[in-house]
Amino acid sequence: MSVNPAWTGRLQATRPPQRRESLVDQVGNTPLVRLSKVTEGLPEAVEVWVKLESMNPGGSVKDRPARQILLDAFARGDLGHGQILIDATSGNTGIAYAMLGAAMGVEVHLVMPENVSPQRKHIVETFGAKIIYSDPMEGSDGAIRLVRKLVAEDTEGKYFYANQYGNPSNPRAHELTTAPEIWAQTAGRVTHFVACTGTSGTVMGTGRGLKGFSEQIQVIGCQPADAFHGLEGLKHMPSSIKPGIYDESKLDRLMWLETEDGWDMAERMAAEEGIACGNSAGASVFAALQVARELEEGVIVTVICDHADRYFGE
Repeated sequence: MSVNPAWTGRLQATRPPQRRESLVDQVGNTPLVRLSKVTEGLPEAVEVWVKLESMNPGGSVKDRPARQILLDAFARGDLGHGQILIDATSGNTGIAYAMLGAAMGVEVHLVMPENVSPQRKHIVETFGAKIIYSDPMEGSDGAIRLVRKLVAEDTEGKYFYANQYGNPSNPRAHELTTAPEIWAQTAGRVTHFVACTGTSGTVMGTGRGLKGFSEQIQVIGCQPADAFHGLEGLKHMPSSIKPGIYDESKLDRLMWLETEDGWDMAERMAAEEGIACGNSAGASVFAALQVARELEEGVIVTVICDHADRYFGE
């Protein structure tokens, strides 16, 4: 294999290492990387880029909304006086809460389906968070129902219910950070933003932020095609508890994805691009490529929401 001469030049360039006052300041400013192998066959004027959110300190895109939820809660006085942050999560937001809670001095309780991956359980417990398990057969909706019950029964006011599915701080995080980063990293050339929906904060907030730069940018949301799917963290909205922050009318288009396409693309991303991502990120890339094949020119951006190591078996 011949060495791309451009790589050598890049290796010669050095950047001073960043210094941060706190781990909290390290969230965001993630790399944007152009895909070159899985995009073979596309017109030369069509570009597909991925935002490597796995490079956040907590390893996922959920560091952004978790940080914004905490910061806004501190500003309102909902945290900082001994309150316990509690929320329902399938894993990544829980890891972000646990990490940031440790850094910011907040006790964290997480309601999670009992069948989330062992890696996620170990990580949140390492950060000192307490896990409350919900019925594994009820998925993320079961965790939501249980956390609502616990909060309703909290007569002492010990809990701050972060409510990632309904908290406007979730999409606000992406409007304030993800969208302007993408706009700057593409030099304002982005034409399409594609993201799968779990809480929907990423697509809602980033979409709103990008539309603030240009109404011409197309915002595309993606969902599993079936209620019983294998794309962890994603919601089939017609059969699920719909997040309060989700507004389908703000999307330019909605795409439906099969589980196998997400898993297969995740494998291709690792083998062909060297990007090891989870199956929900694989689904986002698959959707982005579907959009790309419809175009003669364009700059499409999607999100690699986490790393594949969260899904490996023991």
